[in-house]
Amino acid sequence: MGVHSRRNVLRGAAVTAGVLAAGPAVAATASMDGGFKGYIGPDDARYAFLAGRGYNERFSGSPERIRLVGSTDDVVRAVNDAVRAGKRVAVRSGGHCFEDFVDDRAVRVVIDMSAMTGVYYDPARRAFAVEAGATLGEAYRRLFLGWGVTIPAGWCPQVGVGGHVAAGGYGPLCRRHGLAVDYLYAVEVVVVDRTGAARKVVATREPTDPNRDLWWAHTGGGGGSFGVVTRYWFRNLPEPPAEVLSFALQWSWEGLDEPAFARLVRNHGRWFERHSDRYPDFYTEFLLFRRQQGALMMIGQASGAGAERVLDEHVAALGAGPTSRTQERQPWLATALKGPDDTSGWRMKVKSGYLRRPLTDPQIATAYRHLTTDDPKIVGGAVSLNSYGGRVNAVEPDATATAHRDAILKLFYLAAWTEPADDARHLEWIREFYRDMYADTGGVPVHDGAYIGYPDTDLADPRWNSSGVPWSTLYFGGNVAGLRAAKRRWDPRNVFHHALTPPAA
Repeated sequence: MGVHSRRNVLRGAAVTAGVLAAGPAVAATASMDGGFKGYIGPDDARYAFLAGRGYNERFSGSPERIRLVGSTDDVVRAVNDAVRAGKRVAVRSGGHCFEDFVDDRAVRVVIDMSAMTGVYYDPARRAFAVEAGATLGEAYRRLFLGWGVTIPAGWCPQVGVGGHVAAGGYGPLCRRHGLAVDYLYAVEVVVVDRTGAARKVVATREPTDPNRDLWWAHTGGGGGSFGVVTRYWFRNLPEPPAEVLSFALQWSWEGLDEPAFARLVRNHGRWFERHSDRYPDFYTEFLLFRRQQGALMMIGQASGAGAERVLDEHVAALGAGPTSRTQERQPWLATALKGPDDTSGWRMKVKSGYLRRPLTDPQIATAYRHLTTDDPKIVGGAVSLNSYGGRVNAVEPDATATAHRDAILKLFYLAAWTEPADDARHLEWIREFYRDMYADTGGVPVHDGAYIGYPDTDLADPRWNSSGVPWSTLYFGGNVAGLRAAKRRWDPRNVFHHALTPPAA
């Protein structure tokens, strides 16, 4: 196995932000008119698989019907049917949402996009079209083999394009090329008007486009809030590197006391603060696992002639060499398509934050305390420090709905376990960890914000957010007003909603 295999990344019982998987794409039965065959109910052999495609085992939905769609017209019909019947509807692309936005018992109709996987060049729009049900891996493969370009998006090839892009879309190439939404030219969305009628709308980034606000809302406003995205168009896509150096480093917890831990984390943050705009071809995720997992780990990718030199420089700056190091050079596409092992069966809770400055000494001490608590049942826990900045920060905060354009690192907090009986203790662990990291600002990252791609409904709960700052501001910063206006205009009946939908008022 390569250095990014699941066994290397999940030492023990954790999953990480860079290691997400989904079920396989689904083949549907075609009807005589070329559409897909009606609705799938609980008595259909396909229902159990489709209803269970959600990634987080904490949640299980029981929709009355699942509509497996094959075209935009199918989506329009499905939405019209749900609205007329007064049924709450949700949409699933790759199925990787960490919260119950689709697997909610209140959702009665699920529109499943996994059969809409087209990736092609659209000469009429002079842009590359990617349907919302395509996985990142399939988009990478087709775009690169067909035209030698790529979308600078997530590391995990089985994540669906639909929700990933709407959240902003970032991954190993973001420091060099920016976010996926920085290349988004247009989006096709099925929306519902005030009369309850569904229709498709194409919105572009053109300043003269009367629908431009709908395009903008899908550049970081999150999925499932404005309508059903059926396809994206991208322009001026960059070329990926021909080859990348993938690496995995480990620091054993054995003998790693608090001063040594603090030195590693502090030096890592300071390095990225100094080099936020340098070394754009160097990407890392520093996984601070709980002690029970045996080691801290850094995984990442580097490219270019000086890739190994930059990695060596970074390791030297940390002040303590790793106890193990593996690396390999591969063609970029081979690395991009190298998916992790199956991760089904995990129950999870995640949280997030950005960092404009390195973690403070009190925060590092807090992290050490929570990662070393003596509870043998809490094994699958971690916080990952993912490199950010570079080209991402060259875009104005209001140019897209992705407001956080001044960070050097992105934080991903995780608790993962398998047994329902362990829900309470794992939820308590991660909630207290997060609250204590931001103890000075009401338990949430008021100054740096959070990432809607890692949704956390606790931010909307005053028991865990006592800052007085609304969850929407934490996620969307100064772009909240624009998202509210888009919500009022494009979903006036609030057909598409979940716990973290941008508020219309």
